[in-house]
Amino acid sequence: MSRTDNKIFKITMTGLFAAMSYVVFTFLQFKITLPGGDATSIHLGNAVCVLGALLLGGLYGGIGGAVGMTIGDLLDPVYVVYAPKTFILKLCIGLITGFIAHRIGRINESKDQKHILKWVILAAVGGLAFNVIFDPLLGYYYKLFILGKPAASLALVWNISSTTINAVISAVASVVIYMPLRNALVRSGLYTKVC
Repeated sequence: MSRTDNKIFKITMTGLFAAMSYVVFTFLQFKITLPGGDATSIHLGNAVCVLGALLLGGLYGGIGGAVGMTIGDLLDPVYVVYAPKTFILKLCIGLITGFIAHRIGRINESKDQKHILKWVILAAVGGLAFNVIFDPLLGYYYKLFILGKPAASLALVWNISSTTINAVISAVASVVIYMPLRNALVRSGLYTKVC
């Protein structure tokens, strides 16, 4: 496969991951309404972002997750104001996950299943740990200073809780899905096209 074909394939796969993250975030979420008209949710959208970063690399996976969940925000009247924050945070999840998995752990170059599993877990935890810290923190300041919402501190506790739950569920789901998917792609000869 030529470099151009590989790039086109990755862009296509990025679009697929954007669509999957949108669907998972929008239709498979448990929304929790907060005082003041705000909301938070439990969802697996971050798992799709992490999975994309593990398969396609941090940039493409991060863009896929960021675009999909940002579109989900833009189409939801409760979340529409948070779309810029979502784009930045989800892109960072992908970049961090991809950096840990591909640059440090070099999972694409290894055939050792234990090595791959270890770095996939570390990458998923690293990307989602970033989100656990920065999503509530950035959300608090975003609500307080940009949106001028005095209930920002009230929503902070709920956001920390939901972000932590999302991170744990997404880390487990992305690792559980990635390992057999990777093995199937390797056996079919498609893994080199994805990576």
